[in-house]
Formats: sequence, structure tokens, C-alpha cells
Amino acid sequence: MATKNDFQNLYEIDCSKNVEAKGKFNYLSWAHAWRWLKLRHPEATYTVYKNSDGWNYHTDGRTAWVECGVTVNGLEHIEHLPILNFQNKAQKLETVDSMAVNTAIKRCVTKAIGLHGLGLYLYEGEDLPDVPTWDDAQPNMRGEYIARIIKACDKKDDVDAVENYRDLTQAQKDDVWKEFNPEQQQYLRAELASSAVTNAKHKYKKKEKVA
Repeated sequence: MATKNDFQNLYEIDCSKNVEAKGKFNYLSWAHAWRWLKLRHPEATYTVYKNSDGWNYHTDGRTAWVECGVTVNGLEHIEHLPILNFQNKAQKLETVDSMAVNTAIKRCVTKAIGLHGLGLYLYEGEDLPDVPTWDDAQPNMRGEYIARIIKACDKKDDVDAVENYRDLTQAQKDDVWKEFNPEQQQYLRAELASSAVTNAKHKYKKKEKVA
């Protein structure tokens, strides 16, 4: 019988009760993320990487960013995050202060934790441009997708459930998620995690063959 790996176990944790909305973005508080991680992996650690001058942030002379790594069971994932203003835009170097650096570090650690699986679904699609949630020319599109995904979840049809859900943009996923009951959400989350692990293994094997 197959066993779940660390990534899948963390990905399947439901963090929705700890998610905070700020503007059009959703955030998982670093304190909640760290608590969830340490409860599952007490040995987990994080590192803030400093520049050659010993500063806890990096700069190109115009803007600034932080670099943090999180290690779980000997595996480190490193994330970079620009130091942002209240509009979520990169600050100019001359406006960066210690509070902004500290906030960026905490958010960067949270995103590095996400690379291990915890709350990763919150970031899916964040690098895509904004698009309308639904196409007005297809008024039944939302209902049809919801019906197909619910039917697939109830029938335990993992392929149909995952493929239909992944057809949606992030905005559409956010919109339809509330239409699923807790059992359907749990099933879909588990199958998405399982599919992500399978795809990662497949890509790794392809790289091995190329090498």
C-alpha cells in the first residue's frame, strides 16, 4: 500500500480557517503556517539569507528583496520575495525600513513553507494576469463545471475531478470552491496533491533519461 509523502501530507491540510483576505489577495499568516508545520515536523527550521554585508535583505540599488529557506526532513526549499508596499508593489530602496523588511521575511518564510506543500494552493495562479472570472458568452459555464466536479467527486472519479478543476482559472477556482461540501473539498484536495506528486515524479524521471 502506497504511503503519502511529506509534501502530500502538508498539501492536504485545510488552512482555510486561517486565511486572511487583504484586498484581492488571500494570505496565510506566517504564525499559523509555522504552527501547522512544527506540529507535523518539529525538526523543521528556517533560514534568513543575508547579503555579503550581513544585511538581512538584498538590493540591486533600486529595489530590495529577501531570501529565506525552510528545511523539512533535510530538504530545503528557498524562496525570494520583493519588499512590497501596501499596494503590493515593490518598494524603492530609499523607502525600505526595518518594518517592511521584517514583514517581507515573514511572508517569504510562509511561501517557502508553501513549497513543502502547506497552503500551496493559495498561490496557484498568482503569477497569471487578471482575467474575467466567467465568460458572459457562456452563461451556463459555471454551473456545468460545478456539476461535473461534484459528480466526479461523489463517484470518486479522480481523473475527471482533477482535470475539470484544473481547467479553471484561479479566480474561477476560488469562486466555485464554496459550492463543494467538506467531503468533496477534502477529496478534491487529496487528489490534486496526489496528481501533483505523480507529475513531479514523471518530470524527474524524464530529466534522468535526458541526463
